[in-house]
Amino acid sequence: MAIVLIRQDGKLDLWKKAFLDQFPDLPVYLFNEPHPRESISMAIVWKHPEGTLEGYPNLKCITSFGAGVDFIIKDKSRPAGIPITRVVDDALADDMAEYVLTAVLGHLKNMDQYARDQYAAQWQPRPYSRIADHTVGIMGFGTLGSHVGGALSQLGFRVIGWSRHPKSHPGIVVHHGKSGEKEFLSKTSILICLLPLTAETKGILNKSTLNQLCPGAYLINVARGGHLAENELIPLLNSGQLSGACLDVFRQEPLASDHPFWQHPRIKITPHVASVSDPQSVVPQLVENYRRLENGEALLNQIDPDLGY
Repeated sequence: MAIVLIRQDGKLDLWKKAFLDQFPDLPVYLFNEPHPRESISMAIVWKHPEGTLEGYPNLKCITSFGAGVDFIIKDKSRPAGIPITRVVDDALADDMAEYVLTAVLGHLKNMDQYARDQYAAQWQPRPYSRIADHTVGIMGFGTLGSHVGGALSQLGFRVIGWSRHPKSHPGIVVHHGKSGEKEFLSKTSILICLLPLTAETKGILNKSTLNQLCPGAYLINVARGGHLAENELIPLLNSGQLSGACLDVFRQEPLASDHPFWQHPRIKITPHVASVSDPQSVVPQLVENYRRLENGEALLNQIDPDLGY
């Protein structure tokens, strides 16, 4: 049994070193170096090229380097029936909460507008809002959503959640299903998307959904680019239904240099950095699942590919 690492972002050597620093005897290989394909039992992947999971006759588990698994599920060439797992990590959750807090507080105090004013050498004091003025709605109340909601609640925000199925969280009302979606949206002045990307949630951030928010609402998408109906965002911003948007994820990444989002004054863009797996933190969890695989034990954080999470 052995592990193969598959990703294309220039971080393969960094990850292999992290594995071997902590587990020197671990049989771990890079997909782009000679390796015994028949010995590979676990493939750890991040946005892998479609087809690279073929040719491993003894593959028993496909694992994401991070929390997302949508890129694995959409790979039609992946071997059928093989368990898929993801990372659930405290550091990832903390990173996500810090990013969201930064975006929310910056919105309240007009920091994006002041950055534009500075660039234009314009001195223009502007009215600001306070924590008490807003209700933050979190779409997707799983591990990350509940952690972000708790962090916002501790700061004094009114926080509500929405999930596909009933969930509970101390001090936070979590709406669920289609029946709870309308009430959730109508109360929300800052919307944070942390949904998994599935057939049901693809394009959910569309004109119909966003028009149900409080007028002048602010959108933060830190889930997946596929959640947003991109061609419907700018009209909502121009009409005033949305006061702004902070986007960390996009349908096509990197975002094309001629994409209209770059030039819109009320869209903040970051390059998919809200929450990035830290090798030192994540490697022990990945190796734990490899050991479980070796011993025929139940895997940690296994997802249902039919549900998408």
